[in-house]
Amino acid sequence: MTSGKWFGWLCVGPYLVLLSVFGIGPVLYALYESLSDPRSYVHATADFRFLPALGNVSLFMALYLPVMVIGVLLLALFVQGQRPLYGTTLRLVYMLPGAVTGSAGVLLWYVMLQPALSPFAPLLHGLGLRTGNDVLKPSYLVVIFALMAFATGFGQWVVIMYGALQGVPREVLEAAEMDGCSWWQTALRIKLPLISKYVVYMVILAFTAGLQIFIEPQLLYGVAFTGSKSWSLNQLGLLFAFDNGDFAAAAALCLMLLAVCTVAACFLVFKAKFFETEVGR
Repeated sequence: MTSGKWFGWLCVGPYLVLLSVFGIGPVLYALYESLSDPRSYVHATADFRFLPALGNVSLFMALYLPVMVIGVLLLALFVQGQRPLYGTTLRLVYMLPGAVTGSAGVLLWYVMLQPALSPFAPLLHGLGLRTGNDVLKPSYLVVIFALMAFATGFGQWVVIMYGALQGVPREVLEAAEMDGCSWWQTALRIKLPLISKYVVYMVILAFTAGLQIFIEPQLLYGVAFTGSKSWSLNQLGLLFAFDNGDFAAAAALCLMLLAVCTVAACFLVFKAKFFETEVGR
């Protein structure tokens, strides 16, 4: 084996070890655990909390995923159209919300959603929301969680999409301008098609992250005691394991989520010909 191949294996080796220990290993163990009880999948889906959690996550995904994808693309296109100094400043500003994550992020959102504490109190009052209970109603949680997830994740994706847009050949853009293309025509017919694989990559990761929503409802419940401890499917899996002691059902639920994410990712990858290159055509 040449020195170049050794160096390649040396670079990828730590990743393969971590993937095996924290990725493939847990999946295999979850499969073994779920098969320890032949009815584990039935127990997971027949639980009275499963359908409400599935409905919550479905509504969340229907709101969060389009807002994330469309919002990121619009912001990236907007940033690219600015002067370099303004563009750099905007990218920094967009990254700041993502720096406040986890429990600190939930506490920050909790304060912002309390009319008595929030700097946005006039806006909340204008919407008829006078108290924290008015804001943190169970029917509003889908919107709140979608906003929290978007604020946490959009900045990094704007930076990635901005970098992808910078790779669009300048001569192609100049030709479009000479042909009289408007800003929207250039964006929809030239820029976005040329970065479609980056968009597919973002959709895959945003979909998998949204389907496994856990931090936002779990921490907000701990802070505000609003909603249900089984609001999301991942929360329900936690309850199966540590409240009911049913690790087989918890493993089954996790594997079902993994299966949905895998099927969706494979569909998008093959539909978009993700790994096809110009050389391979």
